[in-house]
Amino acid sequence: MAASSSSSLRIPAPTHHPAAGARPRRLPFHAVSVRPRRSAASASSSPQQAPAPGDGDDADGPTGVPVPVPFSRDSAIALPRPLTSADLMGEASGEGLRVAYQGCPGAYSEAAAKKAYPSCETVPCEYFETAFQAVEKWAADRAVLPLENSLGGSIHRNYDLLLRHRLHIVGEVRLAVRHCLLANRGVKIENLRSAMSHPQALAQCEQTLTQLGIEHREAVDDTAGAAKQIAEENLQDTAAVASSLAAQLYGLDILAENIQDDADNVTRFMMLAREPIIPRTDKPFKTSIVFSLEEGPGQLFKALAVFALRKINLTKMESRPHKKKPLRVADDNSTPLKHFDYLFYVDFEASMADPNAQNALSNLKQEFATFLRVLGSYPTDVTEA
Repeated sequence: MAASSSSSLRIPAPTHHPAAGARPRRLPFHAVSVRPRRSAASASSSPQQAPAPGDGDDADGPTGVPVPVPFSRDSAIALPRPLTSADLMGEASGEGLRVAYQGCPGAYSEAAAKKAYPSCETVPCEYFETAFQAVEKWAADRAVLPLENSLGGSIHRNYDLLLRHRLHIVGEVRLAVRHCLLANRGVKIENLRSAMSHPQALAQCEQTLTQLGIEHREAVDDTAGAAKQIAEENLQDTAAVASSLAAQLYGLDILAENIQDDADNVTRFMMLAREPIIPRTDKPFKTSIVFSLEEGPGQLFKALAVFALRKINLTKMESRPHKKKPLRVADDNSTPLKHFDYLFYVDFEASMADPNAQNALSNLKQEFATFLRVLGSYPTDVTEA
């Protein structure tokens, strides 16, 4: 939904490509015509599609890190330059950036986008995948999307989309979630019969809503969307669980604040860009990877040992079924067994500029992994949520 229209961003088909190095002309958001930009060196080839993992996936390099293009005087200007972390620090305010997020204006994801890039222009998108596409097709410069919540756990859809698309994680931002109970003007808590919000938000406020005597729950796509619906339909017996910003945007009263059952409710968001940043070692960095392994006893233990032996701390590991190969057949000379085949997403505390990290991934790739891709190496968010 654009800020000036009633529908979320939908990505139209690409038309033609702008000249290398040129930014697309800014149009009113509802009239954006998406035009992918390619370098002069690749203008004659078709746009690269992300292949399936394990099928020659990493044309960039053995771990998904872009391979430098051989320098030539002719290509020095035409080829796009990878972003550096210094560039991002210079863009810290987000001045001139369009940042995509999923949801309606007033969503927590918009607040995260504003925390990451305070002066940016936020771009609401209907679905997570739309936000990925918005960046890929130059309708937006960045995307800020949730990866995990301290109460609700991982947002699996975005892990799957990270593998499907070729965007790079260039940063992270943590946001404290403070749920409010919102209703139309004049409505009292005792008038309420139902609460409407995103399923995770409703789950995070389950006990409080019950104590307030609100028994019925209605799940919708996002928290701000619930606030918008209640305002548009002038509902008198239903409240939204959403942010205080949503109350301001849609003219609702805040009947109760901080209604989450657990005070420590934090969501971690990833910042996505078309190009990776060049990692550094002068500040805390985190690296995110995804890999798959051969079937066998102790394979995961051995794979993770490449980090332990180099004293690299793992901060998160998430397994997801391999969508291209959901089942693996094992024949032990008796009845063939079918096992789920998994992809492992891992975050670790090290920069890809650190030789220890490079050696760990080289070891993992050469001896254990059947597929390995670096999703991003980026500064750790050390600010308060």
